[in-house]
Amino acid sequence: MKKLDVKVIVISGFLIALNVVLSRIITIPGVISFGGFPIIFGGIVFGPIAGFIIGAVGDIVSFMVRPTGPFMPHFVLTSALTGFIPGILTIVLKNKLEDFKLWKAFIAILVGQVITSVLMVPYFRLILFDHPFVLTISKAASKQAINIPTYAVMIKILVQSLYKAGTLQES
Repeated sequence: MKKLDVKVIVISGFLIALNVVLSRIITIPGVISFGGFPIIFGGIVFGPIAGFIIGAVGDIVSFMVRPTGPFMPHFVLTSALTGFIPGILTIVLKNKLEDFKLWKAFIAILVGQVITSVLMVPYFRLILFDHPFVLTISKAASKQAINIPTYAVMIKILVQSLYKAGTLQES
């Protein structure tokens, strides 16, 4: 896990900006959004604390840029956990940057996305907006069936490339 030094803070700022662009500007609401990718990448590469911060700040800034209804802190929590859970699991699974394993990244992302996107978000939509739980959970699961392997492969490619270039190092 990386310490929150200046380099990590600056890169986290870029990941937050990328999250805002991907989740609010370059998206088709209800169909496709890759806003979770920078959050998950930050959690896996820079650790669970950085992932938590990227997710929370990214969600708040996204709301300020383009509100899609009333502010709900429930969704800030899910965004924060989107970065935290894969970050923790990367540590638990000992997925080191110099020998980054695709299957370990897949497991970390799978567990995080099932907890946050497939379970928590539909539950919050049920209690806050009375959206049908079974319908929202099935739609979320079908989206994540595409997102999870895509995110894992993209993160594997980025980590390998950035590590070889000397941009990422273990701490």
